[in-house]
Amino acid sequence: MKRFSLMSRGEVAFQFIAIIVVLGLCILTLYPFIHVLSVSLSSPAEAVRPGIHVYPKEFTLSAYKQAVHLDGIWIGFGNTIYRTVVGTLLSVVVMTMAAYALSKKYLPHRGFLTMMVVVTMFFSGGLIPTFLLIKQVGLYDLRWALIIPGLFNTFYMLIMRNFFMSIPVELEESMRMDGAHDLRLLFWLIVPLSKPILATISLWLAVHHWNEWFSALLYIQDQSKVVLQIYLRRMIVENMDGDIRFLMEQANSDVSQVTPETIKSAVLMIGTLPILVIFPFVQKHFVKGIMIGSLKG
Repeated sequence: MKRFSLMSRGEVAFQFIAIIVVLGLCILTLYPFIHVLSVSLSSPAEAVRPGIHVYPKEFTLSAYKQAVHLDGIWIGFGNTIYRTVVGTLLSVVVMTMAAYALSKKYLPHRGFLTMMVVVTMFFSGGLIPTFLLIKQVGLYDLRWALIIPGLFNTFYMLIMRNFFMSIPVELEESMRMDGAHDLRLLFWLIVPLSKPILATISLWLAVHHWNEWFSALLYIQDQSKVVLQIYLRRMIVENMDGDIRFLMEQANSDVSQVTPETIKSAVLMIGTLPILVIFPFVQKHFVKGIMIGSLKG
């Protein structure tokens, strides 16, 4: 980037406007998170105060102490963690094998197969046919209904394929001379060299599984299999806070320190923290993976 002293007035003005716009977008993006955090850590009187909440006033952890006693949040946590871990691992394995196969120029009918896969990005069976299919194959009200239908993402697979195509062919040829077969090449050479793109795709998949709630709303009826986002939706959007009222009735000394609003904010923060903790560990791979995976077609 040029120094401001070497820029023309037009360039300086453009840089200044760009910085203002980016800062404004950052504030708009971060404020809802800051607001919820502030409300969850404030006293009831401050939590219901109209206006902008930027930092906690009359700091207290009472809402979090009461929120951890909600049975629904731990049931939702367990189901969401199961879905996120299993769904992400299976998706990465399936898409890695498909991307590796489609990255090979010697694959018979490679162009036709790639085209057939790409078509699924633009056309789908629709909501009702998919729902009927899930019921007919016996996945309805099973956790697998949240994993199997979204096991393969065409866009992510194409990014992985492009990344694999950027790996020098000479590396594979040297291993083939030593007698390595395709599976050994994939898991001993390609996968170790593809950590940036695999970390990037895994992060996208994990965030999707953690936040996705619509499929659980359609396919899950058993309350013991409800994911965290459905629990949050019922508590906040549908205003079904019977668990909160019961919790407040059972509370002793902290009953004057919490309200439904502070507990809801605390539950929202508890549901957001896992993704915020995971992100820094894969952030170093994120930019490298998406850039390399998007360059070669």
